Amino acid sequence: MRHYKLLLAAALGIFAITATAQELNSAYFTQDYKFRHDMNPAFGNDQNYISLPALGNLNVSLQGNYGIGDVLFQNPATGKYDRTFMHPDVSVNDALKGLNTGDNKIIGNVGFTLLSAGFRGFGGYNTIELNSKTQFGVSLPYELFRFAKNLNNDIYEIGDIDAKAQSYVELAFGHSRQINDKLRAGAKVKLLFGAARADIKMEDMRAEMPANANKWIISGKAQADVMMKGFMFKSKHDDYELRPGGYDYVNDADVDGAGVSGFGLALDLGATYKVMDDLTVSAAVTDLGFINWSNDIQAVNRATTFEFEGFKDISVNKDRNPNTFKNTNKGYSDQIADFAHLTDQGDQGSATKAVAATVRLGAEYKLPVYKPLTFGLLAQHRFNGPFSLTEARLSANWTPLKWLDGGMNFAVNNYATSTGWVLNIHPTGFNFFVGMDHILGKQTKEGIPLSSNASINLGMNVAF
Repeated sequence: MRHYKLLLAAALGIFAITATAQELNSAYFTQDYKFRHDMNPAFGNDQNYISLPALGNLNVSLQGNYGIGDVLFQNPATGKYDRTFMHPDVSVNDALKGLNTGDNKIIGNVGFTLLSAGFRGFGGYNTIELNSKTQFGVSLPYELFRFAKNLNNDIYEIGDIDAKAQSYVELAFGHSRQINDKLRAGAKVKLLFGAARADIKMEDMRAEMPANANKWIISGKAQADVMMKGFMFKSKHDDYELRPGGYDYVNDADVDGAGVSGFGLALDLGATYKVMDDLTVSAAVTDLGFINWSNDIQAVNRATTFEFEGFKDISVNKDRNPNTFKNTNKGYSDQIADFAHLTDQGDQGSATKAVAATVRLGAEYKLPVYKPLTFGLLAQHRFNGPFSLTEARLSANWTPLKWLDGGMNFAVNNYATSTGWVLNIHPTGFNFFVGMDHILGKQTKEGIPLSSNASINLGMNVAF
């Protein structure tokens, strides 16, 4: 499977260096957090603001239901995490106990806001933004790890292996206004300019090695789709060992030039409603849209099954028996060539893909006896196929001074539980905020987080 691994690593490498403006959910109820409108376009700000170029909203975040600490193990002699789960001194039980028995997933975001501004006018509050966004994720089934670690006569229903990533730039225009004393509504229109996208999938992976059978059967369908201007797979030709003819297989990739690879449109809609003086509810849907990618460069494996019956009835003398070790090995080599290699299918034409939309529902209660303190509950769901996220976050929010607010919160989602916080400083003329949706947990001696859940978000803006 070497070529699958190379393709996967290349695709993730392309996208991991691109950027996204990731929302800080810990600040959803922070009243003058400048980027609340990214989570609900109905939100406005007390102040106008202009973000400092590339410094207004910096973010690094990662979420998952397994981490480095589940596949790397501590060496008792050195104290370092330098043993993989495949090390012979790591037992099968220890190697697999930290993994999710379903799919093991990691999703991540790294990025910054290029430019953003918010100002009062036209009867409400207006925003203009230029953001670069990327989402990427990897999903590995539990059976894949069990197959790798505990290779026995058994049937391994491995399932699907997924890797997805997309990167695009958005130009957004938002407006919100007070409809009446209780209702406030907002909307945001986003023009999307696609940079690149990759969907890599191995479907219905299965390894069958029954105890009473004389052969192994490994099956699965592999497909890679890359949508990026100037992208091409590079192929190499080789001849079959026993069969006539030859085959081409993907062994590299290249990008000839760069530019806009697709165009799209997205919409944010939101509203807040004051149920009573001390209780406000809110709802929003963001990134509801699509991108039409101009080119879909595809590669697939030619055969979906590989059968290995062992090296039996082998002769060292080809004159007595043509079934020599060399010829038998060549026969398996031909099978592997079709099963384990990807073949370039060329440009499949345009492809329309949805952006990962998010729905949020919020409720905030202000303590009647102490107005600076509020409690909030935020529920969200992000629609992103196998990398969808469902989360509930309970927060306590404090505004001790007119120019200072923040809070602490606790969240539960389908990846993990986490604790977050935010601090927002916004006197006239300047704004600085810093926060985390996921506090960094235990680390190795080298400073590498053992968990895949961590985030940091900070920014500096001119406020007036």
